[in-house]
Parts: sequence; structure tokens; C-alpha cells
Amino acid sequence: MTPNQVTAARVLAAFAAVALFTLAFAAVAADLSAVALTIAAIALDGLDGYLARRRNLATPLGAQLDILGDRLVENLFFTCFAVAGLISLWVPILFFVRGTLTDFLRTLAARAGRSGFGRHSMLETWWGRTLVASRASRAAYATLKCVCFCSLGLLLAARHASVAFAGDSLAAAVQVLTGLTLAFCLLRAVPVLWEGRRYFAATEKSPAAATVVASRWTS
Repeated sequence: MTPNQVTAARVLAAFAAVALFTLAFAAVAADLSAVALTIAAIALDGLDGYLARRRNLATPLGAQLDILGDRLVENLFFTCFAVAGLISLWVPILFFVRGTLTDFLRTLAARAGRSGFGRHSMLETWWGRTLVASRASRAAYATLKCVCFCSLGLLLAARHASVAFAGDSLAAAVQVLTGLTLAFCLLRAVPVLWEGRRYFAATEKSPAAATVVASRWTS
């Protein structure tokens, strides 16, 4: 299986999980199955990158597909839980806006030959790479999203089962997890917005200027 196929598989797993979360019949069993698929979708997020590095299959297209997969999964789950009334509608809105801005700048950087998370990334500063591209940061973010999505899924299952504590302790913990996930997401966008500004400025002047700027930063 190629890294791109793994990316496609995790997106399909996320779609299947959201579909199960929205079933009107056998709700609790469907919710628990959806939680299992959620874990699988997040786990596959790490597998595609591992395969790309291990088999030397990393490509600019694969890096962009990986980011696209992240956006689809995040927006799917947060929109689903917002519609279910478990979280504020502003959560998926902020994730969508953040993803749109950072991906726009990454697209401009890719035109200058800078893409992915390795040495050819658009991120030049040490703090930017540490916060966004390091394995520790990516693993922490993936773990936080997995715990957040699974907790929201369990809260939904508890509400379907009319469990009394679902409106108190679990709900409060889930709101804290969601807030932490959103805060970390926005924090990781700061280096991309900061370093991506040069590609925006260069492209605004002329299409070829972005390449010149990128070569100066890497010389």
C-alpha cells in the first residue's frame, strides 16, 4: 500500500465514522463503532508519513495530499459534532478559516519549490519547524485530536443512551479538550502565516519573484 492510498483510507474511515455518528437507529452501537473508526483514521495519519519516509516515497504531491487529508478529517468531525450540539459552531469555522489561510500560503510556497515537512519545507526558522514540522509536535497534535474526537463520540453515545453524567463531568472535560485542540491548532498556524508572508508579497509583485525569494532564503 502506498502512502497516498493510506491517506485515502483514513479519509474514508473518517467519512464512515461520521456516517455512523449520524445514524438514527442502533445509535449507541453505531457511536461505539464510529469511535473505533475514528481511532483508525487518526492512526493512519501517522502511517502514511512513516511509509513515505521508510520506502523513500515522499513527493510534493503526497505532502499536499497528506495536508488535504488532515483538513478533510478535521472539518468532518468538528462539523458533525457542532451539528449535534456538542460544541460551538465557531470551532469548525475557526478550523476551516485557519486551514484555508495556511493552505493558501503553502500553495504559494509550493510554486516556489517549497513543500512538505522536510528540508524543502517552506518553514525556515527553527521555532517554526519545531512547532509545526517536528515529529513531537505532529504526534502531540494527532494524539490531542484523537482524544478529542473519541471523547466527543463517547459523549454522543452517552447522550443517546441517556446516561445521567453525560451532561456534567464528561461534557465539561470534552469542552476543555476541544478548547485545547483548537488552541494548539491555531498556535501551529502562527509560523506558517509568519513565514508564508514572503511568498505572498513576492507573488503579488510577480509570479517569478517567489522563486527568487525562496532561493535567497535558502542560500
